[in-house]
Amino acid sequence: MGAERQHYYGKLGTPQKYDPTFKGPIYNRGCTDVICCVFLLLAIVGYVAVGIIAWTHGDPRKVIYPTDSRGEFCGQKGTKNANKPYLFYFNIVKCASPLVLLEFQCPTPQICVEKCPNRYLTYLNARNSRDFEYYKQFCVPGFQNNKGVAEVLRDGDCPAVLIPSKPLARRCFPAIHAHKGVLMVGNETTYEDGHGSRKNITELVEGAKKANGVLEARQLAMRIFEDYTVSWYWIVIGLVIAMVMSLLFIILLRFLAGIMVWVMIVMVILVLGYGIFHCYMEYSRLRGEAGSDVSLVDLGFQTDLRVYLHLRQTWMAFMIILSILEVIIVLLLIFLRKRILIAIALIKEASRAVGYVMCSMLYPLVTFFLLCLCIAYWACTAVFLSTSNEAVYKIFDDVACPLTGKTCNPETFPSANESRLCPNARCQFAFYGGESGYHRALLGLQIFNAFMFFWLANFVLALGQVTLAGAFASYYWALRKPDDLPAFPLFSAFGRALRYHTGSLAFGALILAIVQIIRVILEYLDQRLKAAENKFAKFLMTCLKCCFWCLEKFIKFLNRNAYIMIAIYGTNFCTSARNAFFLLMRNIIRVAVLDKVTDFLFLLGKLLIVGSVGILAFFFFTHRIRIVQDTAPPLNYYWVPILTVIIGSYLIAHGFFSVYGMCVDTLFLCFLEDLERNDGSAERPYFMSSTLKKLLNKTNKKLAES
Repeated sequence: MGAERQHYYGKLGTPQKYDPTFKGPIYNRGCTDVICCVFLLLAIVGYVAVGIIAWTHGDPRKVIYPTDSRGEFCGQKGTKNANKPYLFYFNIVKCASPLVLLEFQCPTPQICVEKCPNRYLTYLNARNSRDFEYYKQFCVPGFQNNKGVAEVLRDGDCPAVLIPSKPLARRCFPAIHAHKGVLMVGNETTYEDGHGSRKNITELVEGAKKANGVLEARQLAMRIFEDYTVSWYWIVIGLVIAMVMSLLFIILLRFLAGIMVWVMIVMVILVLGYGIFHCYMEYSRLRGEAGSDVSLVDLGFQTDLRVYLHLRQTWMAFMIILSILEVIIVLLLIFLRKRILIAIALIKEASRAVGYVMCSMLYPLVTFFLLCLCIAYWACTAVFLSTSNEAVYKIFDDVACPLTGKTCNPETFPSANESRLCPNARCQFAFYGGESGYHRALLGLQIFNAFMFFWLANFVLALGQVTLAGAFASYYWALRKPDDLPAFPLFSAFGRALRYHTGSLAFGALILAIVQIIRVILEYLDQRLKAAENKFAKFLMTCLKCCFWCLEKFIKFLNRNAYIMIAIYGTNFCTSARNAFFLLMRNIIRVAVLDKVTDFLFLLGKLLIVGSVGILAFFFFTHRIRIVQDTAPPLNYYWVPILTVIIGSYLIAHGFFSVYGMCVDTLFLCFLEDLERNDGSAERPYFMSSTLKKLLNKTNKKLAES
């Protein structure tokens, strides 16, 4: 039996041995993973350099003001285009994707105009009519009508056709709609019997279809923005209520952990039950109403989301989802009822630890502030990089010309040599981009920007985990609690993490960032492959995405436990990860019994807070609370503030419960270490509290029964 046990431990590492001098997190420690620390510092220096270069070349005004083919802004005060706020595209067909327009890379001549065209005209028809003066304002500045039709269209002096358009994001998009089954442009039909016209209109529709979709999305965005302007005050109040509820819940856990857990379980079941009841009542109320039996598939996507609430199928779907969730939770509670009793003891111990290190509840604010800095720097750099492109002009000619495709300057074209080699050549706008080394490296810089964001964000999260783990480990390994607890354990743990383990934190964050950037690239490739009908490629992409998702989850789990070992022993990342993994594997049954059940209980706590605040927000913004019925603001979509309050409440609750979660994980690992180091005798006493000793006895009894 002893040989088998030794072989078992040999496969899963060597347990910690009794050390009479060990009394918690080691203070005499050295720097770990110094190379990774150096790499992180060099990467940060490079990241700052990328930001400076981006700020030097980029121009965020391109996000606000559209630019014409000469790189001049439309509608900007103090320029010759001050009274021309809209950008007009000569050939909208070349701008098939709205993303092309927003990224300023549409390969067609563009000019600034005072108003978008409001009628359908062709250059051929307008040239010799009284409409030519109107048509002329959509030609290039300084255009003189001294060329033939072919030369004008060839040189790109005027558009071949004008289409009634509407402004969207200061850009002119064709106003296309259907009327009695006939495609209409403005107030005129675009269907003609001629095959050439029909082909042109088909191309035009394809080019403008997505643009009009963006127009509808813009209207939706404007209505949502209006809702935020009139409801932001009440949204803030809802988030404050969520914060107060979370804080009150944590405080009550400190003194009434067992009662609070059962109250939380019952309340979650009741909240879900009320949701099912409300969905059923709405489903019954709509019975017999005209149009309520239309299916969601037949209705399709509607920008006015209130339409869906008038369908019985919508409430049926909500009722089914909530019912499934209710059944899953009830079944889990039935099968885990004995394990929940054991997990409550662990939560009680975590409540005591949080109570003695109360400032740990404020640490998520530090993490939130640092993450905001990372997000702000990444966003600013991304905007400046995306606006670094310049207008590129190429030489075009209808006949063989050795200079065709070469870059040219429209201000100085043509030179004497260019006129001699290609007398009919023209310098025309080609695309937005650039041919310098910087412009060719823009995609790589954007990837580097995203990678550094992931790396720094994961580093900030790792710093918080090590800091909290060090503070709670100090509590556990205090033999006489709280008398042996060191002064300011949270600040001491924060100082140790930065002074000695920046490299280890950077190492763990780097591994996770590499996996995350690979997932981003896979998502990008998946979007590019959607148009292809290659089933094998789609299957392979789905498998890769699934594998890397699982890998990311595993690395997060491994990193979290490795950071706890780093906080306690001060070892490097690889050693800490190996020791933590083997420790968990040696106690895999206890991990399943205790650790994951507490995670489930914390999830129920989050659902309780989110559900309570969400129901309150629903009744308030739908004017169903009579006392404050006239106080609620009028809204286009009442789901906008409700959804915002729900998401914000979850993030707030997650911030508070993350401290508890880290405390439970730290105490659990310390508990397992304590079992291997000591035996509870007078010579080798346990460091665990009386509550955890009862937990140990219950666990051992359960293991013996199984």
